[in-house]
Amino acid sequence: MRRFKVPVQTAADGTATVFSPRVAGKLQSIQYVKDGATAFADGVDFAITAEATGENVWTESNVNASAVRYPRAPVHTEAGAPALYAAGGTPILDRIGLVDRLKIVIAQGGANKTGAFHILVD
Repeated sequence: MRRFKVPVQTAADGTATVFSPRVAGKLQSIQYVKDGATAFADGVDFAITAEATGENVWTESNVNASAVRYPRAPVHTEAGAPALYAAGGTPILDRIGLVDRLKIVIAQGGANKTGAFHILVD
């Protein structure tokens, strides 16, 4: 596995947009780390997407503490129909494949605040 640490600092209006290095592989997890006196304000919003395609990886609002997520995407049949565990059942999910940079957009993070995202790729 490979870990990519992406530090983020907000502008005076509490927003930021940063990009990870190019990641290639299956996304295992993303960890948001809130640490110290200059950490993002409680209630920070963020959206993480694949840069080239805009595929949603992790979007969450009103985050107050460090968090770890294991993003998964629904899979489909060759015909484009959702793959389900049973007819009419729960969608089958799989790790998200990436050969791209991740775009991290922060809102309501507080003026000149910092945070970090750790991206684990297999």
